Amino acid sequence: MVERINGKTILTTPVSAEDLEGIKIGDIIYLNGSMTTCRDVAHRRVVEEGREIPVDVRNNAIFHAGPIIRPLENDKFEMVSVGPTTSMRMEKFEYEFVKETGVRVIIGKGGMKENTERACKEFKAIHCVFPAGNAVVAATEVEEIVRAEWRDLGMPETLWNCRVKEFGPLIVSIDTEGNNWFEQQKVEFNKRKDAATEEICKQVGFIK
Repeated sequence: MVERINGKTILTTPVSAEDLEGIKIGDIIYLNGSMTTCRDVAHRRVVEEGREIPVDVRNNAIFHAGPIIRPLENDKFEMVSVGPTTSMRMEKFEYEFVKETGVRVIIGKGGMKENTERACKEFKAIHCVFPAGNAVVAATEVEEIVRAEWRDLGMPETLWNCRVKEFGPLIVSIDTEGNNWFEQQKVEFNKRKDAATEEICKQVGFIK
């Protein structure tokens, strides 16, 4: 479900392809509902080892993140810090991962490339960027850690399935049409850089 509340675009899981139709690169959104941390090794288990992911992420969200967790009593946990991991580390796995799991919202740090573009376009998913350097803020937006799977991988790589409330801001970097905000911005940056370089060369051309 997608709603506009107090000026914010809020996605609530489960998310459908229709929910994402009007969301485009550069948009800022927030997430309510189910989000599971999922990094390199978990991706490798699903894609390379063919293992079934033990948390149902279909139509839900994953977060490329390795959190710091505080254990509580009765097998409960508290989120202390959860900063995004560089998403490019998952790029080689992401097409197959999205295909196999049906995940709808991917969150991380920095841009991704062709594999993720193709997955987002073909399977109607999006990639979003959580601002780096705000790991403690992100932890406050986690209402509860619901379950923890693949704990043998250690704290950073465990699948921490969380319930989140207005998790964000999330900047949409790849939309369901496969448009890539980072790649488009690179083109614009290079145009401005080339123009600036040419102007600077004119101004300092007298220097021998």
